[in-house]
Amino acid sequence: MDFDLAPPTGVGPLRIGMTRHAANTALDSLRDLSTISESDRPGQHIFRPSGLMISIHCVRDMLEATELGRPSSQTDRVLFQGVDIFALPAREVVRRVAEFTSIEEDSDDDASFIAPDLLLSFWRPFAADEEPEEEQGYYFNSVLLARPGYYDTPAQAAERLQQSS
Repeated sequence: MDFDLAPPTGVGPLRIGMTRHAANTALDSLRDLSTISESDRPGQHIFRPSGLMISIHCVRDMLEATELGRPSSQTDRVLFQGVDIFALPAREVVRRVAEFTSIEEDSDDDASFIAPDLLLSFWRPFAADEEPEEEQGYYFNSVLLARPGYYDTPAQAAERLQQSS
């Protein structure tokens, strides 16, 4: 199954801003009922048979972010504008995403990247760009899709609010 990231709207039936109840229902709809994982936590995350983890983050009864974790097989793909986030090397993902939007190294973690205007955040535990056999650092392990401003400090949030009024 293909999961198309559509920031800032969402992915699949998961829509940023939907109620927690609606997000729980949408998350549950993405389960494969023929092989339910013992690791599933209703209202938090599911694991599909491919190993793809889909997690929801709700605050004040509203979906604020969805995170997808790298599958162990290609039966599920996570795409942004045709870019396969987990099948391509991390540096290639960054290069191709940069064709659509600005993307920058995370100031707190130089192995991870953020596309702040969308908000997409790409994570891996360390960088191993020259070592394809080191999958944990060669590929991204997760991608987070959230509302723009998700990572804002209180001062940045106030500035964003002032700019939008």
